[in-house]
Amino acid sequence: MADPSDYVVVGAGLAGAATAWQLAARGHQVTLLERDVPAAHDGSSHGSARIFRYAYPDPFYTQAVLDSKDLWDGLAADAGVELITPSGAVDHGPKRQPALLAEVLAGAGIDHELLSAADARNRWPQIAFDTEVLWHPGAGVIDAETSVNAMVALAVQHGAKVLSGWSLDRVERLGGAGYRLHSTTGETLDAGNLVISAGGWLPRLLDSLPLPAGFLAGLPEFTVRQEQAFHFRYREDPGFSGTNWPTFIHKAGDLQTYGLPGGRDADFAGQKVAEYNGGPRIRSAADQTGVVDPANRTRVVDYVRRYLPGLDPEPYAETTCLFTNTPTEDFLIDRAENLTVVSPCSGHGAKFAPLTGQWAADLATGAGPVPNRFRSASSPALTT
Repeated sequence: MADPSDYVVVGAGLAGAATAWQLAARGHQVTLLERDVPAAHDGSSHGSARIFRYAYPDPFYTQAVLDSKDLWDGLAADAGVELITPSGAVDHGPKRQPALLAEVLAGAGIDHELLSAADARNRWPQIAFDTEVLWHPGAGVIDAETSVNAMVALAVQHGAKVLSGWSLDRVERLGGAGYRLHSTTGETLDAGNLVISAGGWLPRLLDSLPLPAGFLAGLPEFTVRQEQAFHFRYREDPGFSGTNWPTFIHKAGDLQTYGLPGGRDADFAGQKVAEYNGGPRIRSAADQTGVVDPANRTRVVDYVRRYLPGLDPEPYAETTCLFTNTPTEDFLIDRAENLTVVSPCSGHGAKFAPLTGQWAADLATGAGPVPNRFRSASSPALTT
């Protein structure tokens, strides 16, 4: 049995790494457990391309992005690496409501422009806009893997231990206080406090956690999707530029798509494009196959042919990834006894990673509350 820790964090993705870093930086004894390696390829935090943006129809999230950006800047300075590459972002489509997004950004004092479709096409001829367009230059692309490794390294500098290849099987409540964790290979580890940040593995783990029945009953329904992402090369055409690609979100009809410069994942040669929540549902991450759905590929290729003339419409690379969703797309950060569950999910959590770690560390230590919208139905109301 390994030496006990005051705090054990399960899962070294963006949220788990951020929580371990925040706890260790506050002087707590921390062990970070990871079933594979930090930012593992079959998790939700691998690779070099996640969208960082301020545009939300809900002012709560826009303000949270502002708060998170301060923490990102401090993290990058402490780690000595660039974590967010500037690119700007465009939002368009009748269901994306660019004018509403512009109002929210204006209320938060965030630099932006609301452009006509014609003006936007003149600026970005590689995109076939068909509605007015919101542009905000402060957006960018998060290098998720580098960010995880930076937070893990800082946690270690503050004394945290990292155990890779430690796959959690079940947790038992000890008689006095604390927990005993059992791995799938028979190892055990004792913890005074436990934080579960297991991403797409959370739905399967919930049954093996010693959580009160009322707490479990109040949790939102989690659904896991095996999402598909495709990389398309920038066209070699004097009318287009591979260096002038913003991130984008486009909502039209029943299809919502997003795209961003693919970065290191795609040899910096193209744009990563995907259908939001377009992949098949699976029970948990353990059930993922890594096989791309041909129907999803066809939808995305058809979309690129229609709306992205600056790209070669045949993907040169493709992959699957995990989205863990709640019905409202809000996160879950909640606690029962000394066990904290953290799930910043629904496909938009990456940009909040340092702030999520701060929220989770506050809740786990009792140092502060988290927003009510992240608490389960059975938890007492707390305000930020």
